[in-house]
Amino acid sequence: MSRRAVTLAVASALVLVLAVVGAVMPVPYVALMPGPTTNTLGDNGKGVPLVQIDGRQTYPDNGHLNFVTVTYRGGPEARIDLFTALRGWLSSDTAIVPEETIFPKHESQQQVDAENTRQMQDSQQNAEAAALHELGIAVPTRVVVNSVQQGRPAAAQLAANDEITAVNGVKTSTVAQVKAEMNKAGVGGRVDLDVLRADKPVKAALTTVAGQDGKPVVGMVLSEDYKFPFKINISVGDIGGPSAGLMFSLSIVDKLTPQSLTGGKFIAGTGTITPEGQVGPIGGIEQKMIAARRAGATIFLTPKDNCAEALSARPKGLRLVRADTLHGAIQSLNAINSGRGDVPACSK
Repeated sequence: MSRRAVTLAVASALVLVLAVVGAVMPVPYVALMPGPTTNTLGDNGKGVPLVQIDGRQTYPDNGHLNFVTVTYRGGPEARIDLFTALRGWLSSDTAIVPEETIFPKHESQQQVDAENTRQMQDSQQNAEAAALHELGIAVPTRVVVNSVQQGRPAAAQLAANDEITAVNGVKTSTVAQVKAEMNKAGVGGRVDLDVLRADKPVKAALTTVAGQDGKPVVGMVLSEDYKFPFKINISVGDIGGPSAGLMFSLSIVDKLTPQSLTGGKFIAGTGTITPEGQVGPIGGIEQKMIAARRAGATIFLTPKDNCAEALSARPKGLRLVRADTLHGAIQSLNAINSGRGDVPACSK
């Protein structure tokens, strides 16, 4: 064999080796694919209603109000290889995105998963509040201690999950009210807190110190929680994220009212929800629409800020209905069921 032939053979072998190594080399990308879609009017697969309401009359609906999900492959602890990424780029139902899109730098996969779980829990609570607000059912709020800061006055007398019911004799039901009373006390002033701990009344007397902004603080991180007048339980397993909020709210409204929101139709959708019923944008709209259509959905409720992207990738046979608010989404479904055409649609 000539020297030239040997050189070509060796070079070809090296190219082949490099190609094989490159194909299996981990890359910092994540593959997003259509995930499971679940009917919020159905059960969780174990015979238990996915949205279960106790203490209030409920009504059946034989249609679908499905929330949709996105599954992923990859991540800092299980990166996909180059071959998988290339195959995803060529696939019509897979999106290949930079790893930091899903896993921000300096956050572990466990931290991201924990945050997604927290977002799902917040989404469920917001959905319940939004649904009851839409139905005109009063939902009082309460102020809860999330955590206390070590080295601050609160650390010695307060604990997580304590409910602050009054400050210096003034009843409080919002974080703003607590802060207002603290500001009245001033830095170095005394604040007497009425607290509920595991439903038992507790007193706490604290002296404020100056916070970073110079305002009086005692070192407690607060949040607002809701006192729901009856029990609503949403069971979705290990699914995380906030994007099912709209569909949870619609399911609760549907179950609590005699009129069917679906009219027997297969409706799917997505969108975050605030306690006031505002619908917000989500990620992975293309994969979620594909999942919905494959499951049989013909109508897809779409947050207005996702409309442009949704229009460019809408699967055939799927009608996009723009959802700005929970109230608007309900009006749209009622209009569709009555055969009216005045329904907000996605437009570029």
